[in-house]
Amino acid sequence: MSLSSEELLAQERKLQFTRFGNDVAIELGLHLLAAAREQGLPIAISVQRNGHRLFHVALPGTAPDNDRWLERKARVVDLFGHSSFYVGTTFREKGSTFEAESGLDPELYAAHGGVFPVILRGTGPVGTVGVSGLPQAQDHAFVVTELESFLNGRDA
Repeated sequence: MSLSSEELLAQERKLQFTRFGNDVAIELGLHLLAAAREQGLPIAISVQRNGHRLFHVALPGTAPDNDRWLERKARVVDLFGHSSFYVGTTFREKGSTFEAESGLDPELYAAHGGVFPVILRGTGPVGTVGVSGLPQAQDHAFVVTELESFLNGRDA
């Protein structure tokens, strides 16, 4: 089951923070780590604010390539201000691909699911939260599910 660009935008409108500092980033990273361990997922996790990596972990079953995927997907989120999955989906909905149409170096940018913008309510995107290690739709779904759980548990 794939999501439309409008459904992906609705996730971004819903999943927003009222504050986001180093401590919140670390708590979010630990929340994702606990969920990944509980589910036995072979993923790398990254949380950044304004390009500053505040949390990173690579679970068993990952490789250095997962870190490169995280970086490439995070660059897309930083550039477009939307989830990496949303960006790729918008190109697919137009009958094309990000790689063919964006003009961006695919060695540096990847519009594949798994990195979501950290959106500060009233401000906009201030960072990224993402994972790499699963098929892109599953990477995205994991981040969204756990971000929602995290935000619901702390009154954002």
